[in-house]
Amino acid sequence: MRVSPTIHADDTSSLHDQAMAAYQAGRLDAVQMLADRILGQDGEHVGAIHLRGLLALASGHTQSARRWLECAIQIRPEPILYNTLYAIQLKLGDFPGAVDSLRQGLTLQPDFVALHYNLALTLQHLDKLDEAAISYRRTLEIEPDHSAAHNNLGRIYADLGALEDAERHYRRAVELSSANLVARNNLAMALLASGRYEEAWPYFEDRWVSSKLPDGRPAQVPVQVALPRWSGEAPQAPLAARSGRARGGRLLVLNEQGYGDSLQFVRYLPMALAHCSEVGYVCPRPLRRLYEQSLCARWPGLVLLDGVPDVSRWDHYCPLMSLPMAFQTRLPTIPAALAYLHADAQLAAQWRARLEALPDTRHLPRVGVVWAGGHSGTALDRLRSLPVGQLVPLLAQRQVHWISLQKNDDPAKLAEAVSHARLTDWTDQLSDFADTAALIDNLDLVISVDTSVAHLAAAMGKPVWLLNRFAGCWRWLRGRDDSPWYPGLRLFTQTQRGDWDNVLERVAAALRQRFQTLAE
Repeated sequence: MRVSPTIHADDTSSLHDQAMAAYQAGRLDAVQMLADRILGQDGEHVGAIHLRGLLALASGHTQSARRWLECAIQIRPEPILYNTLYAIQLKLGDFPGAVDSLRQGLTLQPDFVALHYNLALTLQHLDKLDEAAISYRRTLEIEPDHSAAHNNLGRIYADLGALEDAERHYRRAVELSSANLVARNNLAMALLASGRYEEAWPYFEDRWVSSKLPDGRPAQVPVQVALPRWSGEAPQAPLAARSGRARGGRLLVLNEQGYGDSLQFVRYLPMALAHCSEVGYVCPRPLRRLYEQSLCARWPGLVLLDGVPDVSRWDHYCPLMSLPMAFQTRLPTIPAALAYLHADAQLAAQWRARLEALPDTRHLPRVGVVWAGGHSGTALDRLRSLPVGQLVPLLAQRQVHWISLQKNDDPAKLAEAVSHARLTDWTDQLSDFADTAALIDNLDLVISVDTSVAHLAAAMGKPVWLLNRFAGCWRWLRGRDDSPWYPGLRLFTQTQRGDWDNVLERVAAALRQRFQTLAE
């Protein structure tokens, strides 16, 4: 009878070293073969069990991965095992378990940087900002040159309204790693929120790192085409000269980010026409009809395009949100015309007739209301939106005819029975922004959270009261209740993070004052 040779500890150690090298090289089949060889000789080899858990995690078998890691920890608890178990629990959505695993690992090795950093990340995700800040500070005590920790701690300071501290950590993150584009983008946000536009715009060019594709995946490659980039100069058109084009060249402007961003920054397109013979804008379809009637009808040199066109007829390109930098925009030079978007007169008249036909509301002020943004489930949307039920005391004011402008991407955002009874809601008949503009044209005021409807109404010159979250978007600056971007916009900003009740109380008082004055 043949007896298999015994594999000694030195042999399993060598196999484990080979397995680790294979894992780091991405040769997962070799990892599994080597791990299985080790476990065939030593069923309690923690390193091999850990590798099997990592393989299960990589192949999407998350529950199996958790069982492997729990088995390894039961045999011999090690900090690295808790770190892997944390990653598995995150994948499973078990955030309390993930936090507990990290803290157990830290009891074994209190100076394990990755555990402190991952704990901070998880607490930040759970919006436990004070606790997360403590963990980031501990990370930096152990590893002062941790660029990502500086950036993320800066983000916490920004979310808590401490822009100077945020800027300090963002700058340090960039100093430590010039490739930290997230930190550069965050620094841009802090500088813009402080009104330091001249310094901010170059960093704002790295905004792409925070952009998302339609399916939610990060879009970290800047939008670009095979054309020279336009930076505000009067562009020459060497190709055009040979084909009879006008001097000045043709500029292709690429769309980016959300509808609200487009509504805010299309004001620059007519300005570009002062330098270029023609400006083409790659326009999102829901905005096309509105822009045709507001912009193209007035400026024939402006052309709206579907998708990125054949670039051979264009001489230069510029992303839409790079136009402020191209025009060297500063706070005093923001092009803030009272109204640059307009409703179609015939559409507006149709909505007016419907509104005037409603009983008992003809002589009441008409106020449009939006209580939630889009992109449900994102951290930003949770901060800027509020449940419609929270509006009930505001909607109870009878001196107002309330008009819903709330388009929903989430059934949870629909008005419940009590709120809906106090609203005129025709939003299911609004097919695009031109329809929404025609309805807004008949309103006296729009009250909205920070979403595209607020930009639309403000760009039309309508009075807008914006319900602004604490430490909100850079474009609303800090410590102001007005906006240099929109003369008719008034900010009602949270004085404490997450406190909408105080905001709504101030809005209700302002409504009573405004419409009492109108009635006199």
